[in-house]
This record gives sequence, structure tokens and C-alpha cells, in this order.
Amino acid sequence: MLAFHSDAHSLALPPQHPFPQSKYRLLREHFEAQPGRLRMQAAPAASAAELALVHRPDYIDAVMQGSLSAVAQREIGFPWSAQMALRSCHSVGASIAAARAALQEGVAANMAGGTHHAFAERGSGYCVFNDVAVAAKLMQAEWGRQHCKPLSVLVIDLDVHQGNGTAAIFRDDPSVFTFSMHGAKNFPARKEVSDLDVELPDGCGDAEYMAALEAALERIWTLQGQTPPDLVFYLAGADPHEGDRLGRLKLTTAGMLARDRLVLDALRTRRIPVALSMAGGYGHDITTTLACQVNTLNAAAQSWWMWRELSPSSMPESRP
Repeated sequence: MLAFHSDAHSLALPPQHPFPQSKYRLLREHFEAQPGRLRMQAAPAASAAELALVHRPDYIDAVMQGSLSAVAQREIGFPWSAQMALRSCHSVGASIAAARAALQEGVAANMAGGTHHAFAERGSGYCVFNDVAVAAKLMQAEWGRQHCKPLSVLVIDLDVHQGNGTAAIFRDDPSVFTFSMHGAKNFPARKEVSDLDVELPDGCGDAEYMAALEAALERIWTLQGQTPPDLVFYLAGADPHEGDRLGRLKLTTAGMLARDRLVLDALRTRRIPVALSMAGGYGHDITTTLACQVNTLNAAAQSWWMWRELSPSSMPESRP
């Protein structure tokens, strides 16, 4: 399975900053030490023109030229640096590359991404540009040049925090269905309105979570009717885990893996391509977050292999 990484571009963070940027390098190194599961590639950078499919030009310029206000930097949660701007462009580029690969091969991944708190005009919550929104709009533009029908997109956002930026960006766009399942009392304090929001109580465990997810997916398939989406973006956040510092939910490691398999199996049986992103994860122990995201990528690689067995002539050789 193709997976795109962007951890070569480090953030200049002060000591004790809560953002766990090392997890992206550790994730890549884990799969480098176990070759054969992923075909890893360095992510290209998204261009300013690609970012402008979603973001306001003045905001893009402020990020790229270093003229973000102190207030804007505090809302994002990162101090500005040239590396911050570069990393953000490559993170979006990874989701673009993963989406293109998913349309060709069924399943692909961004080994970072899921920056769903970024709005068209500003960043927020460790999110500078909205990678899924940009990738979705670009895939729609590219698809429209080759097909007579528009590309319909479904966003399945299972990060523990609501995908407020994504919901706002696609609020009036019927071609993109946004689904977010998240902690009711978690960040952001002011939620946006997705096409489908499922709010969970603090302390929600495996059984309650899986029942809510199964019901939500069934509702989506019913709403989609005879026109299922052409592409799904799955934000597989590790922060619903019981060991997460910011999550407030109580999913076990086994429950997290069951979540991923439920989503991936549902998409594969419907032959809907999926581009994954890792989204959030802030474990008290970084190895806990890493284990969840390793499991996610292993499950995705297994799903890719099952796609390959259904369409062997179009798939490259690789074994999960």
C-alpha cells in the first residue's frame, strides 16, 4: 500500500510543547524496520494554487511569508517558522498523493494529516491548512476533466475532536458529505454543523462507541441511497484511546482496531476508495499512540491487499 510521509520538515517548538511531532518520524521508522507492508514515499508539497482551492489567498500568503499575527499563531498553536510553512504544504501534498493513489488502488494513506480544524481563512488547533479539504477539491477538479459526472466525497472523521474546519468549508457543498463522531465536551468548544455529527459522552468505551459508529454508517449508506460516494477520506485519529491525554474517551487498543476494520471493511465491500490520514493522538506514553496508528496502517494495508485480490491486474506487487 502506498503511504506518504512528511516528517522531514520539523516544527521549531519550544520545550514542553504538547504537540507530539516525534510520532510521525517514529511511525515511518517502524515501517522502515518492517519492509513489505507499505510502499512509503516522501510527500510532495502542495502548491499555492492547490491550497487556494480551499484557503483564502491572503491567509496562504501570511503563512508562506511569515506575516501571521501573534493572535493567529496562538490559535494555530505553533510559532511561525519557514519549516512550519513547508511542513504544512507537504502534509497537504501527502493527502493529495494518497487520494490519487486511492482512486487507482483502492486504499492509500497519509502518515500524518487530518488537519481538520483549519478553516478557509485561518488555522486552529495545530492545523494550518486543511489537507482533506484541499485534496477533496483537487480530486473533484481532476475527476471532472475525465468523467461526465462529478466526484462525490465522503469524509469519515473519527478523531476525538470535531472536524469543525472541514464542516465549515463544505457547509454549502452537496458534493461533499461530512461525518464527524467526537467527544461532546471536547475541543472545539463551539462546534460547527457537519452533515452528520455524533457526539459521545466522556468515558465512552468500546461497546458504546462501536454501536454508535455502526448506526452512523448505516444512516450514511441509507442517505446515499443508489449513489454511494466515489472517494472517502478517513481521519483515523488515535485520540479516542483510553491512554490519550486529550481524548476523554475510553477505547481500548483492541477497540481502536475494531473501529478501523469496521470502516475499512464497509468501504471495501462497497468498492469505495479510501485515503486515510492519521489525525490526532496525544498519548501519555507516545508508544501507545504509535501502537494505535501502526495498527491502523496495518489494517489499511490488509484492506489494500484484499482490494488487490479482487482487481489483481491493476495493482502493483506488495504484501501486507
